Amino acid sequence: MDLSLAGRRALVCGSTQGIGRACAAELAALGAEVVLMARDAARLKATAAELPTAQGQRHSFVAADFSDPAAVGHAITSVIDSARPIHILVNNTGGPKGGLASEAAASDFEAAFRMHVVCNQVLVRALLPGMKAAGFGRIINIISTSVKAPIPGLGVSNTIRGAVANWAKTLAMELAPFGITVNNVLPGFTDTARLEELFKGRAAKAGRPYEDVVKDAVASIPAGRLGRPEEIAAAVAFLATAAASYINGINLPVDGGRTQSL
Repeated sequence: MDLSLAGRRALVCGSTQGIGRACAAELAALGAEVVLMARDAARLKATAAELPTAQGQRHSFVAADFSDPAAVGHAITSVIDSARPIHILVNNTGGPKGGLASEAAASDFEAAFRMHVVCNQVLVRALLPGMKAAGFGRIINIISTSVKAPIPGLGVSNTIRGAVANWAKTLAMELAPFGITVNNVLPGFTDTARLEELFKGRAAKAGRPYEDVVKDAVASIPAGRLGRPEEIAAAVAFLATAAASYINGINLPVDGGRTQSL
């Protein structure tokens, strides 16, 4: 089974912490040259310096704020190189704040749509010519198990994650003839700063100890524990390889068995 990514370039968004950072490290470990993208230039520089370089890769980074699609579009132009195309795009952006859909402002939906759907589209449009020329492309979106079963208290996120999933499925059908696959990885409860923030919000709203909220969440997971960012990254990395060339247009839960749907 060919799991090598030697000679491939990957752009990983939201890559200075959590799942994004783990994805960047795993892709680099398989031989890919990684371009990191996030808001904080200092953290990007530090993360790039820590990525594996056993195969002589030259990792780099570009700063962009995903609340501004135009800025993302401007930033991506600096990494486009017709001689060295980006073969792998990992779309990963911090999710919207928690809350009920019925209580969210219209502007909350609009902001989340820009950050997730519009910015993803900006990046895909910029990178598609290189992928098509190479006859190889992997577009992998980090979304959520809410695509299969909405999560209570995450009204805006549930809505936007579903939009990303349908956008990706449409692209998968359009781009398959060019050797480009489009897949979604759906993390369950994963031990990240984002999850800690959400659970602390739940605890405060319910007037309960944070530890009890975590225990309730773990009790809902057949594996009996939270996931690790590296476990999500392993699924992403596999989908990026040649071994996954016939896997296209799927939603892959990585959730310890928590999602109660097929």
